[in-house]
Amino acid sequence: MVTSSYPRFPGDGVGSFMEPIAKGMAARGHAVHLIAPWHPAITRPAEEDGVRFHFFKYAPSPGLNVFGYSGGLRADTAVRGAAWLAAPFALAAGWRTARRVAARYRATVLHGHWVIPSGLLAAYASRSLPLVVSVHGSDVFVAERSGIARRAARAAFRRAGWVTACSNDLRDRSIAIGARADRIETVPYGVDSVRFKPDAAARTSVRRELGVGEAPLVFTAGRLVSKKGFEYLIDAAAHLPDVAGLTIAIAGDGDLRDELAARARAGRGRVILLGNRSQDDIARFCAAADVVAVPSIRDDAGNVDGLPNFALEALASGTPVVAARAGGLPQAIHDGRTGRLVAERNARELAAVIRELLTRPDEARRLGAAARADVTERYGWGEVAARFESAYERAKR
Repeated sequence: MVTSSYPRFPGDGVGSFMEPIAKGMAARGHAVHLIAPWHPAITRPAEEDGVRFHFFKYAPSPGLNVFGYSGGLRADTAVRGAAWLAAPFALAAGWRTARRVAARYRATVLHGHWVIPSGLLAAYASRSLPLVVSVHGSDVFVAERSGIARRAARAAFRRAGWVTACSNDLRDRSIAIGARADRIETVPYGVDSVRFKPDAAARTSVRRELGVGEAPLVFTAGRLVSKKGFEYLIDAAAHLPDVAGLTIAIAGDGDLRDELAARARAGRGRVILLGNRSQDDIARFCAAADVVAVPSIRDDAGNVDGLPNFALEALASGTPVVAARAGGLPQAIHDGRTGRLVAERNARELAAVIRELLTRPDEARRLGAAARADVTERYGWGEVAARFESAYERAKR
């Protein structure tokens, strides 16, 4: 596997879905070697749960350690200048490492995650091995906006024997870029329904930690970037002045932290920016909340989440979820049956549904229970691993 992100330490939220993908393939008996850029925060051992890591260094100066790990985009709307400067060094080092590892360990399949840059690196690590490319969201966005990136993505798609996308929206956009319609499928992420579950003890401890008691708590999580739409959740509080003690808690960090903090101060209602939290903490906050919100948008630059893993995790927690009709969210949430869907960028409608869920606890519990049952059936990581295994076989044909 060649990737530009992988959780750098246990519980890291960056590229969190990559860990169960890699370890899921190892659990099915495959020898998995994972190639990724080095990052100063990495604490992974050389091998873990059947996955052997090959982190390559590339930056001629510390300031250019911005390749991968969500560091290359500014608020997920534009490529940073430093990322363009680092790209030639990272591409060369990544290609050499992928080529060396594939030859040394006699690889039988190459799997590139994010069509650019890693799909391209995997494509040229060996011209003879079967190649699977998986698109995850930001890669397709960059290819849509940059002529150079689009040509690189098309080259990787031409070389690929099979392509997977985490949502139908990304599948269709990949075809528009150059992926073959007869050699691409949607493979959504899975969810850890053991970690993300109803948890009365977590509810008590988190609410004590936040000082909210039994007052209404709405939670969300993700990088603080434009496509997450967190400003609309903050604005929704202004439409809920009569909901006594309402607290909105947002976990994550990113380029928009100061902007969102200022918006929260200027608005009405209590908004807490929690900063980066581990996956275990995210699970505790989901279990503690009365409502989980996923207010994603297609941002002004055209970027949108494929299918946020956080949405699946929230559904598994059994807490009622309200999400925007953006990207792959409608394919995972059945409005009125497993959650609620609202128009994107509509703080008033978002507030109205939050109010409804807070004032109708029986309905909220019904939605939460149905969501957990649905997501554990449809989005298990074991099923995801089996589908990637099938993709490997198809790529060989």
